[in-house]
Amino acid sequence: MTAFRTLEDAPLAGKRVLVRVDLNVPMEAGKVTDATRIERVLPTIRAIAEKGGKVILLAHFGRPKGRDAANSLKPVAVALAHALGQPVTFVGDCIGEDVAKAVAAARDGDVLLLENTRFHAGDEKNDEAFVRDLAANGDVFVNDAFSAAHRAHASTEGLAHALPAYAGLSMQAELDALSAGLDNPARPVMAIVGGAKVSTKLDLLGNLVRKVEVLVIGGGMANTFLAARGVDVGKSLCEHDLVATAREIEEKAKAAGCEIVLPVDALVAREFKAHAAHRAVAVGEVASDEMILDAGPRSTAEVVRRLDAVKTLVWNGPFGAFELAPFDTATVTVAKAVAERVKAGQLVAIAGGGDTVSAMNHAGVGDDLTYVSTAGGAFLEWMEGKPLPGVEALRKA
Repeated sequence: MTAFRTLEDAPLAGKRVLVRVDLNVPMEAGKVTDATRIERVLPTIRAIAEKGGKVILLAHFGRPKGRDAANSLKPVAVALAHALGQPVTFVGDCIGEDVAKAVAAARDGDVLLLENTRFHAGDEKNDEAFVRDLAANGDVFVNDAFSAAHRAHASTEGLAHALPAYAGLSMQAELDALSAGLDNPARPVMAIVGGAKVSTKLDLLGNLVRKVEVLVIGGGMANTFLAARGVDVGKSLCEHDLVATAREIEEKAKAAGCEIVLPVDALVAREFKAHAAHRAVAVGEVASDEMILDAGPRSTAEVVRRLDAVKTLVWNGPFGAFELAPFDTATVTVAKAVAERVKAGQLVAIAGGGDTVSAMNHAGVGDDLTYVSTAGGAFLEWMEGKPLPGVEALRKA
């Protein structure tokens, strides 16, 4: 049984339901260019409407400093109505008399989208007066925006204390998936952590060595760990000032019984560009004017082999410069191997973080893993073991 209050627990018929969603979608020339985030909230909207609730959507867009037409949600309302297949009433503010009138005029099952919550400084400040103003237009609060759950804002955390609060279907799916990843996983567990810098993922690595049996480190951050082992990485991206920190993480992993796996070979080049002249070499044979841009074939094969020995995988960050062929080889090869094992029922695989989502889509497996989180910062903080305010407020007593 879930530890969170969900829509199954919520009285919705005839209620004004304030629903926090993530509609921070990419826009060009006033039109939505990627509707993925819109599509993810449709099941929650439909579930509330079908049960007779008035759906009153709250969302932020961009980083406005006060009211700013360029960051209005009005164009998003058009895309949302198209995806939903029913009218969406846009209201030009998220608090105040105009909102109260629009909500009063709406019928059960209608959908309203209120203007950008961040047009008011009180949202990010979690201001009590702003929370009261938001809550005045609702009887029930549903949070379906996991991606914003790591921020204690009025529209994510404050409302959950002002009104009866529940997790939406997208939020529930995310929490169930993440629980299966690290909170209560099938063991053994492997984590893949890539990306450019160790410095951005110190908390993540410190948490994972206590939670997983195998930690595979790739990307630019692997170079710092190789340097800590005395390997010359040439002119590769490397945080030499964090070599001692890398050694400390290795010691913590050893004490916790977590095996750290680093590349044994690499694809190296002298230029950072697609199809640059390159070669595969053992990590100890990188020339002084070469840079590591991807894990090599032996390293990739070893990660794939290890997939057969684990039950759960959590993945954050690519193995190399996956935007540049052929330095996407390791990421694509491992991603496809993961997808095969998920399809065969051999592996639970949870991936997340901005570059990771792009990498999985690049590999053509974005829909084939157990769960791919688009939540970015919230996903990373969950992997770091930090409590997320917007989630904690939804826990059952």
